[in-house]
Amino acid sequence: MDKGKKECNWSGWRGQVMGGSVVDLLHWRDLKQSGLVFGSVLLLLFSLTQFSVVSVIAYLALAVLSATISFRIYKSVLQAVQKTDEGHPFKAYLEVEIALSADQIIKYVDKIQLYINSTMKELRRLFLVQDLVDSIKFAVLMWLLTYVGALFNGLTLLILAVVSMFSVPVVYEKYQTQIDQYLGLVRTQVNSIMGKIREKVPGAKKKE
Repeated sequence: MDKGKKECNWSGWRGQVMGGSVVDLLHWRDLKQSGLVFGSVLLLLFSLTQFSVVSVIAYLALAVLSATISFRIYKSVLQAVQKTDEGHPFKAYLEVEIALSADQIIKYVDKIQLYINSTMKELRRLFLVQDLVDSIKFAVLMWLLTYVGALFNGLTLLILAVVSMFSVPVVYEKYQTQIDQYLGLVRTQVNSIMGKIREKVPGAKKKE
């Protein structure tokens, strides 16, 4: 297998991870794979609640190095005993091209730039009250987040977010009809309330 083909295979795998396989993970299409990812992420986050980031990174690196060094020594001893020459046990992985191309870097930078610009424009619109009702909704959201922040720290919220990512899609997929029905009712009520506010508050109506 030549280098060009390996790079192509790596790019294809990376595209799958960034695309459909993420959805498959969150919907538990493969129980073992989703369980492994979910458990690993939770273990990492729970570790961060007990140890510093530096300590967690150092322990993870030591664990990986212990496994790879032990396996390398084991294979070397095995080859010496059996008088075989299979080469480096990680040769296939060492030859895989993992570098990002210039086009890929430009594409990701452009996406990040687009996201940052759109976020800045939206924040400017909200803070400078371009639409009064939208700014009020944003203020209510920030007020609610003050209570959330008082109850949970950042890592706890991150753990809850991960648990939600791996549970909400499954629940929604199973009870989609009922959930959509209730969400539709809530959306109708909210839109009705916002409409009344726009009618009664001066300057709250959106410009046509």
